[in-house]
Amino acid sequence: PPPFPPPRWVTNPPTVSRIPPPPAAPQVTYQLKILTTALFSVLLLGTSLSRLQWLSLALLFAGVALVQAEQARAAPGGSPSPAEGPPQSYAVGLAAVAASCLSSGFAGVYFERLLKTTGGSIWVRNVQLGAVGTAVGLAAMVAAEGSAVAGLGFFYGYNPAVWAVVVNQAAGGLLVAVVVRYADNILKGFATALSILASTVASVHLFGFRPRGPFLAGTAMVLAAVYLYGRPRAADAAASADAEGRQQQQQQQDGGGKSVGA
Repeated sequence: PPPFPPPRWVTNPPTVSRIPPPPAAPQVTYQLKILTTALFSVLLLGTSLSRLQWLSLALLFAGVALVQAEQARAAPGGSPSPAEGPPQSYAVGLAAVAASCLSSGFAGVYFERLLKTTGGSIWVRNVQLGAVGTAVGLAAMVAAEGSAVAGLGFFYGYNPAVWAVVVNQAAGGLLVAVVVRYADNILKGFATALSILASTVASVHLFGFRPRGPFLAGTAMVLAAVYLYGRPRAADAAASADAEGRQQQQQQQDGGGKSVGA
């Protein structure tokens, strides 16, 4: 037997029936990061957004909020009674979520600003961020399960599924950096919204989730938001192409007039 007891998550794994569904309100509130990201993009990067793009962002927020609320409603388990856990403050929870929205939007846009203005390498920035995250994670691990990790080893409990999750998270972080470098955080928000829809659709086959009206309405709103956000850029591209065509036509006419005069 090991000299130290296994971590609590090994000896007492959580059962699905005891996990209460997360309240819908914090999930809905957290989607405000879509709007805070756009706001910080305007303030820090000088991004210009049309009224239609702001409308599409609001529509995206509402659609993702509907989908997340429907996921919370369909989660297994029931609402916990007051005796099952410590007392909770709804106002403090919402305030924490609101602060998370602001910090998430600011951090994402500031990271984008660093990538696009300082000219640093994506890989260097990822190493810097990863070093800070690793230090914070190791400190939390030592504080929570330091003795168990010392006795059982750092990689105790790692199996192929765990390694697959680690690799997937690392690859996802690199892809996010590429998206932020060559696109922007607002488009990353749209991609995240589509990934939420994809994961929910996958849960229909994996976990027996049955979508209802709110989920279908939220899906339609997200898709409409994606379409509306892309319309102004497509219109600008068409106008630019039209102006370029007129300029070329004018140059051809001027060239033809000179050859006739000669």
